[in-house]
Amino acid sequence: MSKKEEFDFNKALEEVKKGAKIDGKDGVLAPLIKQLTEAALEGELDSHLSEDLTNNRKNGNSSKTMKSSAGEFDLEVPRDRNGSFEPQLVKKHQRHITDEIERKIISLYALGNSYSQISGHIQDIYGVEFSSSAISAVTDKIIPMLKDWQQRPLSRVYPFVWLDAIHYKIKENGRYVNKAVYTILGINIEGKKEVIGLYLSESEGANFWLQVLTDLQNRGVEDILIASVDGLTGFVEAIESIFPKTEVQLCIVHQIRNSLKYIASKNKKEFSKDLKPIYKAVSKEAAEEALDNLEKKWGKKYPIVIQSWRRRWDNLSCYFKYPEDIRKVIYTTNIIESVHRQFRKLTKTKGAFPNESSLLKLLYMGIQNAEKKWHKPIWNWNLTLSQLAIFFEGRLDNILDL
Repeated sequence: MSKKEEFDFNKALEEVKKGAKIDGKDGVLAPLIKQLTEAALEGELDSHLSEDLTNNRKNGNSSKTMKSSAGEFDLEVPRDRNGSFEPQLVKKHQRHITDEIERKIISLYALGNSYSQISGHIQDIYGVEFSSSAISAVTDKIIPMLKDWQQRPLSRVYPFVWLDAIHYKIKENGRYVNKAVYTILGINIEGKKEVIGLYLSESEGANFWLQVLTDLQNRGVEDILIASVDGLTGFVEAIESIFPKTEVQLCIVHQIRNSLKYIASKNKKEFSKDLKPIYKAVSKEAAEEALDNLEKKWGKKYPIVIQSWRRRWDNLSCYFKYPEDIRKVIYTTNIIESVHRQFRKLTKTKGAFPNESSLLKLLYMGIQNAEKKWHKPIWNWNLTLSQLAIFFEGRLDNILDL
């Protein structure tokens, strides 16, 4: 349809009745969108010329291919002789009529689709071709949102915090290296889950954790009551320097798994049975008695395993002092696995990532998806909070107006 040709509504209606698509590839609305856009641009130019005090006037048109929800079309953009006309509806370098396609690309990306899958979906839906570089440019718009999220202010107090890591291959200096992404999940004072941090590092250690915890402090965190971790190197020392009152509970599940790595296959079933009275004990005293029994039976055969439990006992046994509701929450880092399951779902088709940004922007979208389901407090939160107020006397007073 030429620019001057009027859109035939009756013809379009007949096509729709015959089954033609309204929008998308070859949709009947494409000519109308072209006509309306060109008319609006003409109106913009007329307004511009009416305010121009020089001897400026129209100077033909330039053509560029536009992408829209109704497919691709060639748009005739009017020009002025002085070159001072800056259209606002469709700016000079703009190639999309609306951001609908970009929103769709980001939505598909957030579901873990590859660039080739996204390109195929967009082609099917809108009849528009997008290269991998174009899709990457669109998804890069997530990066400012990611940075804002990483720097956002946090709550003053988090009753519970969990830390765990997930590993990915990332290209660096021409080769792929393994890097750990550390996720920090918190329960805020309202009892709702919240990912409060996402950090990437090649190696862990006291210096790394000191930077992480300092970042949390700089973003407003004043106190953490209990932190559950999986035995991260240097974490206990780092948290003692930034949040000295925080209790650190080492993950019992990780400790059991690590212990069984050193047990011969023929002894694993029996050893696991003998471990159970330790972590299922009703009190710390009963657990220590069970640990003594474990050492008497297996100490000579597996001294390294027993030494591991003894060396870490202060942090492995924190949860025994609390009621069952709190014990269930803090004795393991399994709660953070809901986040990591979302990560794995998004990244399962990707063997490696070309850079850190490409990984982090995808994980950020995974967090946004996960947090949509976290609109309710965890089970029995009011009772748990009242118990915490007793165990951590004075540390919740200002928060709870006690």
